[in-house]
Amino acid sequence: MTLVDTRTPDKKRLISGSTGDWEIIIGMEVHAQVTSESKLFSGSSTEFGNPPNANVSFVDAAMPGMLPVINEECVRQAVRTGLGLKAQINKRSVFDRKNYFYPDLPQGYQISQFKDPIVGEGKVLLDVDGEQIEIGIERLHLEQDAGKSIHDQHPNMSFVDLNRSGVALMEIVSKPDLRSSEEAKAYLSKLRTILRYLGTCDGNMEQGSMRADVNVSVRRPGGEFGTRCEIKNVNSIRFAGQAIEYEARRQIDILEDGGSIDQETRLFDPKNGETRSMRSKEEAHDYRYFPDPDLLPLEFDDAFIAALAENLPELPDEKQARFVADYGVTPYDAHVLTLDRETADYYEACVAHNGSKRDGKAVANILNGDVAAFANSQGLAVWETHIKPAQIAGLVDLIAGGTISSKGGKDVLQILISEEPEGDPADIVERRGLKQVTDLGAIEKIVDEIIAANPDQVEKVKAKPTMIGWFVGQAMKASGGKANPQALNELMKQKLGIE
Repeated sequence: MTLVDTRTPDKKRLISGSTGDWEIIIGMEVHAQVTSESKLFSGSSTEFGNPPNANVSFVDAAMPGMLPVINEECVRQAVRTGLGLKAQINKRSVFDRKNYFYPDLPQGYQISQFKDPIVGEGKVLLDVDGEQIEIGIERLHLEQDAGKSIHDQHPNMSFVDLNRSGVALMEIVSKPDLRSSEEAKAYLSKLRTILRYLGTCDGNMEQGSMRADVNVSVRRPGGEFGTRCEIKNVNSIRFAGQAIEYEARRQIDILEDGGSIDQETRLFDPKNGETRSMRSKEEAHDYRYFPDPDLLPLEFDDAFIAALAENLPELPDEKQARFVADYGVTPYDAHVLTLDRETADYYEACVAHNGSKRDGKAVANILNGDVAAFANSQGLAVWETHIKPAQIAGLVDLIAGGTISSKGGKDVLQILISEEPEGDPADIVERRGLKQVTDLGAIEKIVDEIIAANPDQVEKVKAKPTMIGWFVGQAMKASGGKANPQALNELMKQKLGIE
């Protein structure tokens, strides 16, 4: 990783120590499994959950004489990801052998890319605490995954499962531009969102198809970079944040006690919330990289890149900007609605149901409010609930047309959630007598009764007009929440003589 400082220290992100402030420097190496039906250099299946060693060919098992053959779909997916990261696409790249020994690496080396990766520098934009931060991408390279050693199925022996051996990975290396655990979590979340929009990785960290090596160091604000430690194979965004917080504090304590940091690879123990030493950190020369003699350099032309660029989907940043411009939602609402492609599609289906264009802000308020609360309680995304776009659209139409109030809309939504999951909002309003009272005569009668019953409050509100809210609340209560709030408020002001 090339260490180039691109950010000035931010006081909000500094950590206090006993001898002064410290700044965390974080870089990420994210391993994202390429969405492909077969492996990088063989035709073996990549299906998750198959029995051990069911997805293994002679190439994956490194049998003598077996030669790798590049999977073109994996190349396309890597280029598409590079384009999604606004990165430089290298029309010529080279596969190298990275030499090291593990029992689950049958070749004794990993086919990767070193000096000439398929994708060069790019960027990811983050929204953190209302601030937009640009995180640089150093490179993206293709490589094959190793297998998996299993140590808990026999008291004296370990087993090796080669299902994962040879699966295509994109290693996405960030620049050391992250300055807090919150930024790191936002980066992982945003990167996963981009990959899912592109369809190049499913981002399922719990299945190991996306995992992160987190490089952490600390320094005095604006000083020289410190010695970094790498936290290996973090498979949860939450764990990444916890690992960074612990590791930064560990390093600060050592330095403030007069010690020094050893460059090493560490593991995060989520049970204890601690990192622990795994091995000393290897450098590039330890792996004895050299070009793989069985694979020619990978070359393609501008037409290949242009064809892939033409078919890219609308990505999160562009979609978010469009939602703000076209639907009048806040940047925050747009951010929430575009966190995944399915939620964004669901939102637009609600806004444009039956060819009509509804108030985008009104739809966003419902989805990001009560629907999101219900979805979270069920461990679901908004689009995964039983509530259909037609029902949200119908609810918004009833509120916009004055048939029900916003409060009435909340009541109807709760009925859809818990009592009538297949119900039609208009039918529910009709059957349950939930229509808003718009008859000024009926509203005036309620207002007169409330004023007559509370002469002391009338004198108080004339002295302090902001107390009119109490009268409005009493009148709404008397109407069973059905009175038109705007009509009620205007009439109350008129009767009380308040401007």
